[in-house]
Amino acid sequence: RLALQDFNLTVPAGQIAAVVGPNGAGKSTLIKLLCRFYDPEAGSIELDGQDLRRLPVEALRQQLTVLFQGPIHYSLTVAQNIALGQLAAEPSPAEIRAAARAAGADEPVGRLPEQYDTLLGKWFAGGAELSGGEWQRVALARAFLRQAPLILLDEPTSAMDSWAEADWMRRFRRLAAGRTAIIITHRFTTAMQADVIHVMAGGQIVESGSHPQLLAAGGRYAQSWRAQHELIVNCRPSRHRRKK
Repeated sequence: RLALQDFNLTVPAGQIAAVVGPNGAGKSTLIKLLCRFYDPEAGSIELDGQDLRRLPVEALRQQLTVLFQGPIHYSLTVAQNIALGQLAAEPSPAEIRAAARAAGADEPVGRLPEQYDTLLGKWFAGGAELSGGEWQRVALARAFLRQAPLILLDEPTSAMDSWAEADWMRRFRRLAAGRTAIIITHRFTTAMQADVIHVMAGGQIVESGSHPQLLAAGGRYAQSWRAQHELIVNCRPSRHRRKK
């Protein structure tokens, strides 16, 4: 079957756009097409009016920062993991630490035995492991270091609790200032932070607008939001009466 069909989406420069929808709607396919992991069989994807297929792949990817749901866990030191965000620039230790602070990764790194020189992963003796949410902060630090004009994110806060997610999104908005960002997410709390939300279903964009606009429209987004809200309300524990 076609993953995307009659799909049309325009993201103005400097905008943060969220794309939401059920599993199988085509959201991750969109990210892969933007990265040119493969090309569309019909139609085109344009960046500033240029078809991506006319751009050298290496030149295109120099303009991208991509954060996937499961960032790669390199069996390298913390500093080397962050430096992978921009290897060509040979970032200094000060730049690596600044990127970690901006991403909120400096706190978990500070708890490691050798901090930025700590080997991550369990492949080698003496390696330390991070939680899923801490790895996502390391990935955000790579993005701060990279400074690319187009940012693509696929479920970037999936391993975080609500408090960590809110902090991550505040930091991300600073990273995205003046740049263009597309966020694929299932979380309403993440989508609400975007300038505009696009709802996908069946390989198409079926609704677009801000969070208040989509709620007022009463469509798919509003139905899903209300169903989730009602579930939260109905799951609240009742107060137990003290036995005499």
